[in-house]
Amino acid sequence: MIIKSLQGTAGFKAGDTSFLREFLHPAKEPLDIGYSLAHAEVGPGEKPLPHRLKSAEVYYVLEGRGLMHIGSEKAEVVAEEAVYIPPGQVQFIENLGPGRLAFLCIVDPAWTTGDEEVLS
Repeated sequence: MIIKSLQGTAGFKAGDTSFLREFLHPAKEPLDIGYSLAHAEVGPGEKPLPHRLKSAEVYYVLEGRGLMHIGSEKAEVVAEEAVYIPPGQVQFIENLGPGRLAFLCIVDPAWTTGDEEVLS
């Protein structure tokens, strides 16, 4: 059994400028899963850089309010909503609220640096 908590989980600034804490990744732990799971945060008024992944991704919003951009589409998202992001789509989410925007990122197949292209 593997149990993870945000407490004590080291974070880092991702290539798109969001703050990430990785929970589960099959390349880093003995897990029989094909996806990775991370916790992301975007500060008030912040907008990470557009990027695209070779993998499919799902964002599950935990807290806050954001504007999700996928290709030419955009939609407002709030806590307890999930967004599917198809592989290869340019995407980013901007924080529309006064507090932090927090969400889970589920990437399948699991995220790797070589599978992500950050655009400016």
